Amino acid sequence: MNSNLKVSRHQGFTLIELMMVVAIIGILAAVALPSYQAYAARASYAEVITAAMPARTSVELCVQTRGAAACSDIPSQAAWSAPELVESVEISREENDFLITVTPSEVRGGIGAADTYLLRGVVADGSINWQLDGAAGCIASNLC
Repeated sequence: MNSNLKVSRHQGFTLIELMMVVAIIGILAAVALPSYQAYAARASYAEVITAAMPARTSVELCVQTRGAAACSDIPSQAAWSAPELVESVEISREENDFLITVTPSEVRGGIGAADTYLLRGVVADGSINWQLDGAAGCIASNLC
C-alpha cells in the first residue's frame, strides 16, 4: 500500500451551506409568522363571538314565550360582557329583527374596538334565524 495517500474526511459544514440553511429558515419564518398572527387573532376573537350567546338565548326565549312584539326591551346583563376581551353586549330591535352588538374592549392581538360582532336575528314563524350582519366590523378585518 502506498502510505503517501491522504484520506480526506469531511469535518463539518461549509460557510455557504450554513448560510443557505439560515436563509431558508428566515424565508419560512417570514411566511409563517403573519399566518400565525392572523390565526391567533381569530382564535382570540372567538371570545367575542361567544359573548353573544347568552344574549342570543335571551332573545330566543323571549320570542318563544311572549312573542316578538313583546320583546322590544330585553335588558343587557353585566355578566354578558364579563370576558376580558368584551366591552359590552347590547340587544336592539329593528322592526321585526333583533340585533346583538358585541364590542371588543381593547386593542389586543390584532383585535380593535372597531371589530364589532353584529348578529342579526330574523323572526319567522315564532323562531329566529341568526346570521352575521353585513355591517359587522370583524368582516373587514377577517376575524369572523
